[in-house]
Parts: sequence; structure tokens; C-alpha cells
Amino acid sequence: MQSSTLDLPAWARVSTKRAEHIQRVTALLNAWGAAMRLPPAEARAFVDAGVLHDALRDATETELREITADSDSPLGLLHGPAAARMLEKDGERRTELLDAVRYHTVGSERWGIVGRALFMADFLEPGRKFMKQDRYFLALQVPTSFDTVFRQVVRMRLEWTVREGNHIFPETVALWNSLQ
Repeated sequence: MQSSTLDLPAWARVSTKRAEHIQRVTALLNAWGAAMRLPPAEARAFVDAGVLHDALRDATETELREITADSDSPLGLLHGPAAARMLEKDGERRTELLDAVRYHTVGSERWGIVGRALFMADFLEPGRKFMKQDRYFLALQVPTSFDTVFRQVVRMRLEWTVREGNHIFPETVALWNSLQ
């Protein structure tokens, strides 16, 4: 199902709940872009990253594995690379946007401002139930303390991953190491 308020591609697979998440992420990115007085092209990339990052989050495993030709990665990691591939197929050439979408679940040490902003917005969006006050405070700080908040968000996500006993992916380790 697609939401009428989002400008999603025809190939998107987005539930109503996912569309609400996408709208919250995009609203944060739009607000940050305005507060940071980004050039129009960069502000547009922020918004596009928000809209497109979970465009295939509700696709089936079969669809995701077919698009990515990846039979090994955990299912939860496939929607970003699949969306990036579909965007490339549609003619998208903004490498920074493609990398933001592709790596938004694990991070990338090569990211510029768009990938970093998406990573933060996906974590800090107000619909998430945990650490509401802390995340709200951090979201307010992004326009004036972008790099500091980014480092804090990466740290928080790593701490959660370790606490939950989840696998830490090499891309996440490389991202963290690049911030040291």
C-alpha cells in the first residue's frame, strides 16, 4: 500500500505504518535542512533520502533477494540495497543519496551529510517508543551540532546492538572507527 501524501515510486512496498514512519523521518530531515540553510539541491537530497530509505521495507523476502541478487545477508538488511538498486534502475545518479539509502541500516564510513542525516533521522524520529526525551533533545541539536549528534547516535546504536547481543556488521564498525 502506498500513502497518498508520499511521492513514492511505483515499485515501493510500504504499509500504512511504514508510511507514517517515512513521513516522520522526512519531516525531521526537512526541518534540519531548513534550519541548516542547506543549498536547495542538498535539502532536496535530505528529503528524497527520507522518502526513499524504506521504500521496499515491506517487500517480500523473495522480492528483495531477487532485486539484490543476495541470498546470504539477513533479511532486515536487504531493503536499503534493494531500494538503491531500483533507484539506479530508474536513473538516479546522486551517489550520496544512493549510498544513504543503501547503507541506512548499518552505516557507512564514506557517507557525506545526506547519509549521516538519514541515519540520525531514522533513529531520532519521534514515533519510536524508547528514550523519547533523549532522542527529542538530540534531534533539536542536529542543526547546530551535526557532527557531535551523529557521533552520539552511532554510539547509542552500537551500545544497543551490544546490549541486545545482536551482530555488529563490518560497515558499522568501520563507521565507528572513522569517528575516532
